[in-house]
Amino acid sequence: MTMAPPTGTPGTPGTTARGVAGGLGESARRPDGGPKVRGEFAFAGDLWADGMLWGATLRSPHAAARIRSIDVGPALAIAGVATVVTAADVPGSANYGLEERDQPVFAADVVRYAGEPIAAVAADHPETARRALAAIVVDYELLPPVTDPELALTGEPLHPDGNVFRHLTIRHGDPTARGPVVVEGTYEIGMQDQAFMGPEAGLAVPAEDGGVDLVVSTQWLHNDRDQVAECLGLRPDQVRLTLGGVGGAFGAREDVSLHVHICLLALRTGRPVKVVYSREESFLGHVHRHPARIWMRHTAEPDGTIVSFEARIVLDGGAYRSSSYHVVANASCFAAGPYRVPNAHVEGLGVRTNNPPCGAMRGFGAVQVCFAHEGQMDKLAAACGIDPVELRLHNALDHGDHLLTGQRIDGTLPVARVIRETMALPLPEPAADELLSRPGAAGRTTDAPHVRRGIGFAVGFKNLMYAEGYMDGSEAACVLVDGLATVQCAAAEVGQGFVTLAQQIARTVLGVERVLVAPAETASMGSAGSTSASRQTWMSGGAVEQACLAVRDQLLAHVASTLGCAAADLEIVGGAIRSVPGAALDVDIAVEDAAPGVPFEARRVFHHRVTLPLDADGQGDAHVSMACAAHRAVVDVDPELGLVRVVQLATAQDVGRALNPLSVLGQIEGGCAQGVGLATMEELVLEAGKVRNASFTDYLIPTALDMPEVVTTLVEEPEPGAPFGAKGVGEPPVISSTPAIVAAVRAATGVDLTRVPIRPQDVALADRPR
Repeated sequence: MTMAPPTGTPGTPGTTARGVAGGLGESARRPDGGPKVRGEFAFAGDLWADGMLWGATLRSPHAAARIRSIDVGPALAIAGVATVVTAADVPGSANYGLEERDQPVFAADVVRYAGEPIAAVAADHPETARRALAAIVVDYELLPPVTDPELALTGEPLHPDGNVFRHLTIRHGDPTARGPVVVEGTYEIGMQDQAFMGPEAGLAVPAEDGGVDLVVSTQWLHNDRDQVAECLGLRPDQVRLTLGGVGGAFGAREDVSLHVHICLLALRTGRPVKVVYSREESFLGHVHRHPARIWMRHTAEPDGTIVSFEARIVLDGGAYRSSSYHVVANASCFAAGPYRVPNAHVEGLGVRTNNPPCGAMRGFGAVQVCFAHEGQMDKLAAACGIDPVELRLHNALDHGDHLLTGQRIDGTLPVARVIRETMALPLPEPAADELLSRPGAAGRTTDAPHVRRGIGFAVGFKNLMYAEGYMDGSEAACVLVDGLATVQCAAAEVGQGFVTLAQQIARTVLGVERVLVAPAETASMGSAGSTSASRQTWMSGGAVEQACLAVRDQLLAHVASTLGCAAADLEIVGGAIRSVPGAALDVDIAVEDAAPGVPFEARRVFHHRVTLPLDADGQGDAHVSMACAAHRAVVDVDPELGLVRVVQLATAQDVGRALNPLSVLGQIEGGCAQGVGLATMEELVLEAGKVRNASFTDYLIPTALDMPEVVTTLVEEPEPGAPFGAKGVGEPPVISSTPAIVAAVRAATGVDLTRVPIRPQDVALADRPR
């Protein structure tokens, strides 16, 4: 990856220490980086306990069925099988769910998707557990699966809660306003998987108080705890979760997966139980990105000024709700893209089907609509005879403008800047006549004269953190003794680098280099919320900052009392407590020597500003903040074979302030990889609701050889109200990278591509200009 110098004003808060190595603004090294590189890091799948049993889950092979009977006797008869549990054995609530408790722990009467859990076993060996699953006899009455969300909208209810998770309408401005230039289109997005490297895994240990201790890879410890406790019929304090090593998440670990099953098995057997999903089961056992069908119509003046916008967004939520309610909100609120739109009518629908459940995935909602609205912007530019980049600049949102929801942008949103700075980044060299640099590469299928190069552009934006009146918060604690700071927060480290950021904040605020990050758990810490929605830097970073500031104030007060001066006369600079300019006393004491043996500790909860629910017209101040990014893609295409090679992605991203530039670059590069995947190869293929490619052999993800050069510049405009002025950076890279790549393929081939991922036949068999 190449990076241009950051632009904008970094803005250093005046309440922090200065001159300590590894503080904010530096590319501090990850504390878990070395162990991971050396293969010494313990992921959840590496957990072990004496006397441990192995758990496994029986899943329905059918997308829709009634369960006539379940016979577990043959499984129990197998030597080494300790127990088998079904819906009848769940002692508490029969259902769980991230937002609504609509998903059964085990299907009892009805199966609603292929892969739904039916039973779970615990045995002395993984192979014994697998044989036990095969021995369970389930008598199914097959039903016709409803896999088309349009049919589900008008069909018989698939669930007592109905088939519509949310129907959101946004009305903005004059509904009758129209411009003379009209473009419309329908766009489709396939089902993308998060495809993290580490499958779901956990270890449950029964406790003496009748509760259970669970070490698990997750994104939201406290929400998981509450769901597990409800299903087990236990108090929340009897279910104690500790974060296991997480091998990636991207939204898929926000929902409960094996949690209730493994804890129930441990409590039934009185022994520790471990579960590790296979790769195939992982594809069945977590939510995916919502497939979408989106219709849009724009009208504009001849100079490209947008007059009106209409959209109908249908998201396939699969069998259970998960986070569909909020995915519909994001897709609807940001449907028009980062552009001024005075008049709009948007209809957003999240629909229940017999497809696998869909929920959170990086950039949820915004990814789907960005592909559509950027395709529309290119059509509008062509209709108006305007350069596509100039059209975007002409309509770009800025501070003081209003969203479709009527909310005024009162923070930073430098849309025009990210567009200009992306375009200013260098283009790649002309295509080299090398076999491996052509589309198809080592397949030796493409002849150099057939290669066509294309350039495409896209811009996207999304909200940061939760919205619509959700009272979000995060708790953190800090202890300082003899220059060693220990920070604790229940924020899930899923690879994004929060453990590094927590250390950097403590070093900066307290002026110490030695910082430990205690394990994330629920027994002694309050909730930090989910590691999702680009929120942990703001929310948990803010909580860590406040806890560290409180400890700093205690330390300065203690030293001031000892010296007989005012605490206001002291500050922490470069690892030392020193007197401020003009103070009566001349103080210069190393922080680690300032109060030998005296502990200073504080616990704080951080909240962002209040947001409001959307009203009946979809209007309201529902969002805390927003971030944007632009992407320019360069591709080489073999039109005859439909093969695509992404040569370069150039991007400028609005980051507020880069607290760890290297970590920001890692997020950008990773997001671009998922954008390349969605554009060119990644899709879960369903047939009658059944996943047909549940393996990394058949579900393709970009490898290092598929990744293009990524050229980046960071746009730094500190966000008012954000801790240290920083914005979350994880989601914008995946939002606009996909439509930029598709636009480049359109430019290279002349084919009006309206579906992702692009399949070879979409190009090779399409009618195109000659």
